[in-house]
Amino acid sequence: MDEGVQGPSGLSARPDDAADVALLARIGLGDRAALSELYTRYYHPLMRFMYRVTRRLDLAQEGVNDVMMVVWRNSQSFGHRSSVSTWLMGIGYRKALKSLEAYRRWSDRFASVDFDAFIERSEPSAEHSDDADLRDLLEEGMRHLSPEQRAVVELTYFYGCSYEEIAAIVVCPVNTVKTRMFHARAKLKDLLPALGKDTP
Repeated sequence: MDEGVQGPSGLSARPDDAADVALLARIGLGDRAALSELYTRYYHPLMRFMYRVTRRLDLAQEGVNDVMMVVWRNSQSFGHRSSVSTWLMGIGYRKALKSLEAYRRWSDRFASVDFDAFIERSEPSAEHSDDADLRDLLEEGMRHLSPEQRAVVELTYFYGCSYEEIAAIVVCPVNTVKTRMFHARAKLKDLLPALGKDTP
């Protein structure tokens, strides 16, 4: 994975929601130290998630800053209908899709790597472990999913979010989340036969 997106990824490791709500209240009063603390808490989870959705480190980095700008300017819009982490990931998701669409309009060179060509070129070195091979294959497989499907897979398997939390983040019905996951897993299993043993 690209440097800059590594680090703690699970939302379960984040501080309790009451502490986050307190930070938002301080941010609403113009407390820059509170914004800095929230930024530090959520930088890695937001960066990893937005990178997975966009597949571009520059868009993910810019996206994290955009999320925090929304928080700084409009922390009062947090309506307590979800946890702060879910609210932040929802903002991140929308910013990631928006920046990806803008990038696609700007560049006609955005294309995924040909998976068959990738496999033919990949000659693992002697010290390359089976786990590393599997991670590489999974990374390549994720490139072939839509941003919406990548978001669902990422939030489920890497952040431990429930389908209900994901639905709140990506603003769609729970059944839509389930459908995206079904199609994502089916596509990954077609692309990555090595993962086929892990049947649902």
